[in-house]
Amino acid sequence: MTHLRGVKPAIERDGNPLKKAPAAPKHLSPYARAEWKRIMPSLIERAIITAADLGGVEDYCRARGLVREIEDALRASGEIDLKLCRAQDKAMQTARQLAAEYGLSPVSRARVGSAANDDDDDDNPLAIGRNRQ
Repeated sequence: MTHLRGVKPAIERDGNPLKKAPAAPKHLSPYARAEWKRIMPSLIERAIITAADLGGVEDYCRARGLVREIEDALRASGEIDLKLCRAQDKAMQTARQLAAEYGLSPVSRARVGSAANDDDDDDNPLAIGRNRQ
């Protein structure tokens, strides 16, 4: 059994990606719907999500929306509510983890880019194991 502790596989284009962004689910909060509309064009353009991925994207948008909703509640109260702060921190952590799943962070976008460029090491003098003639 191979363990990939600390190593994430490269995100690759899917063989059957969505071609058009579906509308944001109506049950999402306004902040979550805004996040859906913000990220969906990029996900479609990079061809990395399918219909099967929409639940995870929805979860990401819900987590980001919750972060904003909690921020509004904290500002409106004018007080520091540790329970709300902990809930917001958890929502941020969840959103960050889900963002990495879909290439929504700089590091995960770089993984998408590096997967596309993997076979371009012909000019790399450090490439080992290649037949050079």
